[in-house]
Amino acid sequence: MKKRFTVLLILVGLGLFGACGGQATEPAPEIPVKGLVTMVDLGAHECIPCKMMEPILKDLQREYQGRAAVIFIDVWKDRQAAGRFGIRVIPTQIFYDKEGKEVFRHEGFLDKKSIVHVFAKLGVQ
Repeated sequence: MKKRFTVLLILVGLGLFGACGGQATEPAPEIPVKGLVTMVDLGAHECIPCKMMEPILKDLQREYQGRAAVIFIDVWKDRQAAGRFGIRVIPTQIFYDKEGKEVFRHEGFLDKKSIVHVFAKLGVQ
């Protein structure tokens, strides 16, 4: 399992992830969302740490609806997203303030408490 994950990280890091997944099914939403603190999580539905984050992201989407945007992009389906956001590994979380400026970036699994902490620092109640 560890070997497979390492290969995945190398493929993403080299920009070769397109060989691992399908076609983009729909374009990414506008990021950052105007007027809202935005967190975008770039990963893949098949990635183990990404799967671990899925319920956290769903909870945050419900809890912060209308106050912060929480967006997931599957880089194996949206092949251009990795280059667009300059990611090296998945998952990667990027946080934007209300003005749309990138203010924080994290690579790897990020727990709910840490995400809530970043939201609070950005003024989201």
